[in-house]
Amino acid sequence: MKVILQKDINGLGDAGEVKEVKDGYARNYLLPRKLVLPAHAGSARAVQHQQRLLSFKAERRKKAMQELAGKMESVQEVEVGVMVGAKKKLFGSVTPLMVARALEEKGYAIDKRKIELPDSIRALGTYKAKIKLAEGISVPLSINVVALNEVEEEEEYKTPSERAAEAAAAEAAEAGESAETAEEAEENKED
Repeated sequence: MKVILQKDINGLGDAGEVKEVKDGYARNYLLPRKLVLPAHAGSARAVQHQQRLLSFKAERRKKAMQELAGKMESVQEVEVGVMVGAKKKLFGSVTPLMVARALEEKGYAIDKRKIELPDSIRALGTYKAKIKLAEGISVPLSINVVALNEVEEEEEYKTPSERAAEAAAAEAAEAGESAETAEEAEENKED
């Protein structure tokens, strides 16, 4: 069955294209969801109209994204606060959603899927990212990862056997001190 795509469909094509699909796929999935229109002899004009509308919408969207990119040039750095543990290590990592929320606080509503982070942000510091607003329009962004909580330096991890040895040494030292103080007390009584 030949159909005219109304929306971009992954694995099938872009809006406005005429594609050949299986009858069941078209009847049971694409047509009920209004993703396609059946391609008839009379629908050639509909295809042309659809393509004109799509090109008009794409132009308008591109202009809006260029304006937004111009406004976002003023925001060169965004601060993201995260919880940290011992040795200032992050719990988890910084996600595009966290960056999107930080941008939202500054007045920019950006979809998290448009934010491209470096591989993985798992430590405090400053990182470079990119916001892809539209095809060919991207804005560089610096992300400053800071700690939300103050963490006291914790002791180095010790195994249970090391802790037991330290406890035994402390007990022995304490027992030795009490024996010495008892001897000193006896000597003081004799004097």
